[in-house]
Amino acid sequence: MSRRSYIVLGILVVLIAVFLVLPGLTVIPMSFNGARTMRFPPETWSLTWYENFFTNRVWVRSLMSSLLVAFLAAVLATIAGTCAAFALVRHRFRGKSLVAGLLLAPLATPVVILGLGDYALFLKWGITGTPLGFVLAYTVISIPYVVITVSAVLVGIQREFELAASVLGASKPSVFFKITLPLLLPGVLAGFLFAFVTAFDETVIAIFLSEPRFRTLPVTMYSSMTREVDPTIASASAIIMLMTTAVLVLYVVATRKKKGASA
Repeated sequence: MSRRSYIVLGILVVLIAVFLVLPGLTVIPMSFNGARTMRFPPETWSLTWYENFFTNRVWVRSLMSSLLVAFLAAVLATIAGTCAAFALVRHRFRGKSLVAGLLLAPLATPVVILGLGDYALFLKWGITGTPLGFVLAYTVISIPYVVITVSAVLVGIQREFELAASVLGASKPSVFFKITLPLLLPGVLAGFLFAFVTAFDETVIAIFLSEPRFRTLPVTMYSSMTREVDPTIASASAIIMLMTTAVLVLYVVATRKKKGASA
């Protein structure tokens, strides 16, 4: 590929990135708007809506609820997805393709259908509007991301390291925790982060499962938009964006440090 082609490709990538990111970035200056209506660009600047967010019980409770269910769902999805990735990559069994398809099905299933199914099932079980219901629903939609990321890393791990440790007398648990898991850790962490962000940002399923006694932050934001145009929603959006970005940046920094130490 010629130098000119690289330049054209780089410009195209930058334009696409700007097109994807710019609409979200407009939320940040809107969150500092001093008026009682959302405007872009703001005519006056203020921290009023951030203060309103962190002093309003409804908003704070919704944020804490989102963090709780997203973390628990990410933990369960990481454990289940990692085990499933091991089964798919390291073992052969009948119906393997069917199992893989079922694990990845939430990616291809419309979220409205998943939300409606969760609502019908959880209503019968009596767990709609409860943290348990949210965690179970979010775990299902998060598992595919863990399976994909862990499988991608697991395929690249050379079995010779594990075989050498076994030949030298290491037990299977020792081989897993001292050899396999450290090599697999970047994929596991990436899967956890993807699962957490997916669960934290989910809105459609949350609308089906929410009740006044338990709401996540995206549902509170949606309710705020349907009742009135409250600029606090811009502050909430900026907080979500900054939190998810910070999580991804921390992961990138941590993986780079680990690669540098390994080198």
